[in-house]
Amino acid sequence: MSIPKSSKAEAAQLRQALSEHNYHYYVLDDPLVTDQEYDRLFRRLQQLELEHPGLVTPDSPTQRVGSEPASHFESVTHEVAMLSLDNAFDEEEMLAFDRRLRDKLDRDSALAYCAEPKLDGLAVSLLYEAGELVRAATRGDGRSGENITANARTIASIPLRLIGDNLPRRIEVRGEVYMELEGFAALNRSQQQDGGKVFANPRNAAAGSLRLLDSRITASRPLTFCSYGTGLCEGVELPPGQYQQMQFLRAIGIPISRQIELLDSIDDCLDYYQRILAQRDELAFDIDGVVFKLDDIEQQREAGFVSRAPRWAIAYKFPAQEVMTRLLDVDFQVGRTGALTPVARLEPVAVGGVMVSNATLHNMDEIERKDIRIGDIVILRRAGDVIPEIVAPVIQQREGKLKRPRMPSRCPVCNSEVIQQSGQAAYRCVGGLVCAAQRKEAIKHYASRKAMDIEGLGDKLVEQMVEQGMIESVADLYHLELEQVAGLERMAEKSAQNLLQALEQTRTTSLARFIYALGIREVGEATAEALAGHFGNLEVIMDADVESLQQVEDVGPVVAENIRHFFDQQRNRDIIDQLLDQGVNWPAIDLSHRQLDQSLAGKTYVISGTLNGYSRDQAASLLKARGAKVSGSVSSKTSALIGGENPGSKLARAEALGVEVLDQAGFESLIEG
Repeated sequence: MSIPKSSKAEAAQLRQALSEHNYHYYVLDDPLVTDQEYDRLFRRLQQLELEHPGLVTPDSPTQRVGSEPASHFESVTHEVAMLSLDNAFDEEEMLAFDRRLRDKLDRDSALAYCAEPKLDGLAVSLLYEAGELVRAATRGDGRSGENITANARTIASIPLRLIGDNLPRRIEVRGEVYMELEGFAALNRSQQQDGGKVFANPRNAAAGSLRLLDSRITASRPLTFCSYGTGLCEGVELPPGQYQQMQFLRAIGIPISRQIELLDSIDDCLDYYQRILAQRDELAFDIDGVVFKLDDIEQQREAGFVSRAPRWAIAYKFPAQEVMTRLLDVDFQVGRTGALTPVARLEPVAVGGVMVSNATLHNMDEIERKDIRIGDIVILRRAGDVIPEIVAPVIQQREGKLKRPRMPSRCPVCNSEVIQQSGQAAYRCVGGLVCAAQRKEAIKHYASRKAMDIEGLGDKLVEQMVEQGMIESVADLYHLELEQVAGLERMAEKSAQNLLQALEQTRTTSLARFIYALGIREVGEATAEALAGHFGNLEVIMDADVESLQQVEDVGPVVAENIRHFFDQQRNRDIIDQLLDQGVNWPAIDLSHRQLDQSLAGKTYVISGTLNGYSRDQAASLLKARGAKVSGSVSSKTSALIGGENPGSKLARAEALGVEVLDQAGFESLIEG
């Protein structure tokens, strides 16, 4: 029967694509597609070759594993071929695998399996002779790999010499070199600081580290090794079961999986899969499935092999955590603190068992670093319940000139100015009192105990009022009526009366409380007190320039900019005017204390220990009234340590730095001028 031309052409295209993907994955350690996409292409080629056996060629990716070894390493021929595994993607395929084995072995009873997580790393072969490591090699194309002995010797979890008395004359140990998540994160931080390559995932990091020409660099990378089986073994008869053989390896010093188990049936295998899947996000390393192997070694031999994989083993893959899709656009969400976060709008795609159409892009620095553009094909990752994120764009599939995402200059919710402070990655909307995205948080903050202290106005009540359209800003609180409030869920007339009475009481407050209640970014209670004490007048504060604001104690350039940006928004000023029109007021502030001697201006003091007749706050106030700053820690810039009784470790620190130390008499002399 002739093969259709369309099938011939499709098979040729698939062979070429898979060969290219193998080269990038195994040789360059720079995959072009996700595992899910590779599996899809591979299974399609398998299907075509099954339908038309004449399409099978000796060099088809279905007939071999991986790609040719890289030329810069010595080639090693494996004495026993390192084959790949067939995959299962659902329970039905697992049950079919078990049925095929029982048919092959002519068995009606259940088969026992050895199970362990499928590590996402780089497969290697370790050859030991007389107990000593003599060679390490990558899997390569399954027949030959790359000699990486010098690099393997730097990995602490790979024993250089086996332990025990009854050691094999020669034994080839097979396993996975991988990188734990914590080490991977630390490596990427270090790479980023040094301007080096940032790896997309732990598998790439492990593969790239293991195949460096300079083994000194490999030694600095957090690599580890875990065995999953053996190749040849001479001089010792290995136990008759896969699980027992793994225990033998552990006994002679080879690390094996802590999650390895011996299971009595295929049903136990399915239960094991679900258990490991539930633990996936709690493990210290990446896994992408579970490997099941027929436990009885004699049954393994009887079951035999197909061209590229043993019939007696299978990898039951987890739902993909990384997939490819297209980035359609980038929107910007405004959070409760005013921070703008870029959000990717994607062509919907299933990842980790969930359909995803949105993903976080973190911040603009991250977008720039990854060079993400609108219209790109991107790699999307979702681990467990973690918000999906874009790992990287697939640069090789970029077509034409694509637009870079740009941060808007105005808030997409309230049209207030968007600013980025020096040294910070975040961009923020400064329309704190008027921005709908920040509205609930602004009202909750205004009502909080240390702000206006509106008793009875809790978070849930604020949320009800905002959601029902009763209040749009803090000024609307003073327009609330008894009937409105009493009609809210879990509110009665008495509770409503109490709330309105509490609101009435807050019409008289202090300037410091009012400034704090406005929710200006990084203006806490102490800063609000300092502003009120320094300027004494709200209008003066609202009109003060950045330089004037920085004259206030503990107000640096960032806080001064925050204050200035907040009051530059006319709509924030409108809300303040509405509050004042509603009768919110405070006593006038006497600024005569500012005429005191300022002889300590520019000095910084630290108070430690107990002073007779003065609390620490009183002592600090006396110093501040004379222009001094009071710090909590001693440094080389400290003018003097004021040490009372039991000054503690700060005294030793001051003496070590050569900082002057004043006793009680010295302190009193200081404040008396």
